[in-house]
Amino acid sequence: MTLKKIAWLIDSSAYLSNALKNHPDIYVIPLNIHFGVEQFVDGVDLTPDQLYDRIRNGSESIKTSQPSAGEFAVLYEKLSKEYESIIAIHVSKNLSGTLSSSISGAEIAQVQVEFIDSSSLSAGITGLVEKGLQLQEEGKSYEKIAVELREMVSKFRNFILIGNLTQLYKGGRLSSVQFYLGSLLKIKPIIQINEQGELKELDKVRSHKKAIQYLINKAVEASAKDGLQHVYIMHANAEQQANDLKDAILQQAPHLQFTVGEISTSLAVHAGEDTIALLWYL
Repeated sequence: MTLKKIAWLIDSSAYLSNALKNHPDIYVIPLNIHFGVEQFVDGVDLTPDQLYDRIRNGSESIKTSQPSAGEFAVLYEKLSKEYESIIAIHVSKNLSGTLSSSISGAEIAQVQVEFIDSSSLSAGITGLVEKGLQLQEEGKSYEKIAVELREMVSKFRNFILIGNLTQLYKGGRLSSVQFYLGSLLKIKPIIQINEQGELKELDKVRSHKKAIQYLINKAVEASAKDGLQHVYIMHANAEQQANDLKDAILQQAPHLQFTVGEISTSLAVHAGEDTIALLWYL
């Protein structure tokens, strides 16, 4: 049997366009979502509508967990029999233990894998996969593709507008005082995944309108100064807001191309409903 060239493995924190969903060489391993003692598989047995309903109306704690090393091992054994090589691109190691589990799974299966720490999540992973597929089409080896993707990681930029402070508070990322003051003053925090792949508060903006203008300014500035060509707008159950943001940016930077999509349920657990993010690679 002739082996196929490269298997691409990503986790379910990534955003998948229709093209990527239907790509025969892309495999997604799901994270887990926990409501108290109940466990669900991200993107499999919990819909976004069900998640947001439980976030709004439920009282139980909500957490996520990475796939086990054993799950990765089973998949790696399968892929090694079908492909010449494997490239795995995962959510930042500083945000999840997924990459560590993936590495352990490959060791258990005794399979050689090129691992890429995206130092990001969602569309940050998407951009790397799309670039990797392009390099594969150009005939580059999987080793060279991995090298170029690791270099690309440092070119990632992102601005994340948290739509609702409640989920950050429930997840332990805000103290009760911060939550109270933020809600009282209608503070809209802008957070960012830094070069180390860690979530850091970037700014605080008063009012949603000013926060949206902040995002518009960042995209327009990058277009003018850095030659930005393509922007991902990711949202948490806020499609209309995302499209309105795209239209507002286009008014000032009409050449820009956009991908608008929804974040996975595993990310929405932490970000909360109405969160909107701008992400791109320079």
